[in-house]
Amino acid sequence: MEFLEPAFMQRALLAAVLVGITAPAVGIYLVQRRQALMGDGIGHVAMTGVGLGFLMSASPVWMATLVAVAGAVAMELIRAYGRTRGDIALALLFYGGMAGGVMLIQVGGGSNANLLSYLFGSLSTVSTEDVTSISVLAAFVVLVTVGLRRQLFAVSQDEDFARVTGLPVRALNLLIAVTAAVTVTVAMRVVGLLLVSALMVVPVAAAQQLSRSFRTTFVLAVVIGTGVTLSGTITSYYQDVPPGATIVLLAIGVFVALAVLAAPLARRRARAAERAAAECDARCVPATRRPTDDVKV
Repeated sequence: MEFLEPAFMQRALLAAVLVGITAPAVGIYLVQRRQALMGDGIGHVAMTGVGLGFLMSASPVWMATLVAVAGAVAMELIRAYGRTRGDIALALLFYGGMAGGVMLIQVGGGSNANLLSYLFGSLSTVSTEDVTSISVLAAFVVLVTVGLRRQLFAVSQDEDFARVTGLPVRALNLLIAVTAAVTVTVAMRVVGLLLVSALMVVPVAAAQQLSRSFRTTFVLAVVIGTGVTLSGTITSYYQDVPPGATIVLLAIGVFVALAVLAAPLARRRARAAERAAAECDARCVPATRRPTDDVKV
């Protein structure tokens, strides 16, 4: 296979697999919490970390991770304590993060090509150091999202119930925020900071078309995420199109296809449920109340 021969494609495909696994794994909790756009906000903040990396001649991935984690923690604290002014504070954080990142990249000697590669992803710029960093961060994300799935699901589904059961709700909320921030930096080299939120949400939404079980949805979302990242990366290589945009469009295409497929299945399930309910009602009516008992022979 020709696309496996270049070294940069081998690195890009490995990064794509890791992104395809981690983004939906975190995204399912964000969808449950109705925070589907949180990844977009963290991506804006992470841009400042990328700029600091260029300015300080450090790894942009690790600097973006540190800044994104700090921003995610700030977002969670604002969500918890911000009250009516929370939305303004978040807006300042998002816009300031993006503007600061663009400015720092230029001051640090970066070019417009560097900026675009982090905003929209780039195959040729994924280095061996990036793959190492992404692998370490992805391992952390998988350990958290799989190892603590019961606790994270409980907090995402109903914070009050989780608090009553004795779970450390505040700590788990912060852990979700930190994990989302790490996922953003994992994905930025493949899909870009502006599109990473879509990869965290769309595969989950597509999986929900076929399943209502959390475990099944989790597995399907990861399969869809991995499939579209690999397909998008290969398509980008052959067609010379942006990998991030290609991956997101493929994910949306999968969502639309599954939504169309799921519609007749949902109607069939609804009719089957109605028939089962009717049969149950007929069996459960007491013998003295059955209409046939009132008919005189």
